[in-house]
Amino acid sequence: MTENLSSFSREQVLPSVEIQGLSHSFGKGAMRRKVLQSISMKISPGEVVLLTGPSGCGKTTLLTLIGALRKIQEGDLRVFGNQLNGSGRKTRQQIRRQIGMIFQGHNLLRCLTAEQNVQMGSDLLKGFTYRARRDQAREWMRAVGLEDQMAKLPHDLSGGQRQRVAIARALAARPKLLLADEPTAALDSVTGREVVDLLKRLALEQSCAVLMVTHDPRILDVADRLLKMEDGRLISPFG
Repeated sequence: MTENLSSFSREQVLPSVEIQGLSHSFGKGAMRRKVLQSISMKISPGEVVLLTGPSGCGKTTLLTLIGALRKIQEGDLRVFGNQLNGSGRKTRQQIRRQIGMIFQGHNLLRCLTAEQNVQMGSDLLKGFTYRARRDQAREWMRAVGLEDQMAKLPHDLSGGQRQRVAIARALAARPKLLLADEPTAALDSVTGREVVDLLKRLALEQSCAVLMVTHDPRILDVADRLLKMEDGRLISPFG
């Protein structure tokens, strides 16, 4: 019994993300350029980490590697305890199903309404009826202030509204890890604050780890930790 409890305890404190010596390059030969250099970090369940740094320093590349969207070239990267370096396609797919991703391009399907785009996230939930998944989608649409925009197609929405739909879609899947690239960039100060408060709530209520890239000084107070990147390196962990 003691051994089982000990194993359970270790599982409970397993980092959502654990990185050691991660490096990544683009290009070949003389044009090869290292964009990440020996990155090491951990993110725990329920923790909100903000990553800052100048454009082009490797922040988005790091997010795509953690999100299992690129193959690992060098170093160790574990997500939910699974090693991504050398992992197979099936493992990466299973990991991605547990990750919510918010990128600046929105990546909404143009032929679907805002509500239907958000329901793509809730459709990942197992054991839910169609009606329950639809209700989840509508709940998140209301949470991001778009309850009156549900039937609109993406081209009928403003950039800020499309961003909020993308955020709602990511949250509707109830992810264990949320990766967000400048989620407040297209939002006004009030809406931006509401969105980051939603992300903080997700972290607290669902023990979801959040890694957010941002240049927005208005939201730094939401973070449990601030990390700074420059020239592909983490140069200042700020504790």
